[in-house]
Amino acid sequence: MNAIRSIAVPPLRDAWRGSAPLTALAGTMVVLLAVCVVGLVADDRTVLGQPTWLKPAKFALSFVVYGLTLAWLLGRLRRGWRAARAAAAVIAVVSALEIGIIALQAARGRPSHFNSATPLDEWLWRSMGGLIMVLWAGTLLITVLLWRDRGFGDRALLWSARLGLVILLLGLLEGFLMVVPTAAQQALDERGADTLLGAHAVGVPDGGPGLPLTGWSTTGGDLRIGHFTGMHGLQATLLFAMLAGWLVGDAARRLRLVFVFAGTYTGLVALVTWQALRGQPLLRPDAVTLSALAVLVAGAAAAVVLVWRRVPALTPSLG
Repeated sequence: MNAIRSIAVPPLRDAWRGSAPLTALAGTMVVLLAVCVVGLVADDRTVLGQPTWLKPAKFALSFVVYGLTLAWLLGRLRRGWRAARAAAAVIAVVSALEIGIIALQAARGRPSHFNSATPLDEWLWRSMGGLIMVLWAGTLLITVLLWRDRGFGDRALLWSARLGLVILLLGLLEGFLMVVPTAAQQALDERGADTLLGAHAVGVPDGGPGLPLTGWSTTGGDLRIGHFTGMHGLQATLLFAMLAGWLVGDAARRLRLVFVFAGTYTGLVALVTWQALRGQPLLRPDAVTLSALAVLVAGAAAAVVLVWRRVPALTPSLG
């Protein structure tokens, strides 16, 4: 128990110092996640073929990670911290409202996304759209401030945060690809029929067979894959930089490796998004997708080899 406390408490203390509202948001999401787990066991209702409490559970877990990571980063900010913490407070509020709507719709047994079936459903859906735009703008402001700041002791960690936040912003933007109604939805809407306006899936209707836990379509493309991968690019780049800090002694080499990883990860986000837009399930890639993946992996491997040989031209002279 003491060992666990010694590992967990310092990062949580740093997160609280960086942004108490974001840390409080994460704590609230932990409670909501527990409620959702109970709901998954006790409530057998489904929404679009998935357990009704699965979506709020996934969002709650995602916001735990998002809130704690962003708060931890703000604890290391040295310039513009007042603006950053104000933005963080706004992000915490709109995030709580966003997940609150998702949980409310789950309790009602209604889809939270793309749902305009009733005036209340449409108002809630449009409100979610406005809230996520505020969240994106707040995250953008924090990203700009972190790009201007040099408060991190380790340049590899600093650049992992900078690049990871850019990937996060791109992942959030990918959500806008989902709000475009399909041709079938537009036809139904023009006839006055109740229909969702927008979709996660490509080539197949939402609510079909999906992977366990994630629900990602196993019969068509699914834009949530790129959305999820991009949104958690910040955590991926930070964890990579920390791992490199333990394993790689040379600071310049670590920095180059962070750039290689961030570039490769961005390529992966683009690849799974392209795959989804072509209506292709994640686990059933065609030859073209596999070829693109092979090129991405080969490029990453070649870059690592060059980095390990300490090619001078690859050394970023950046702050």
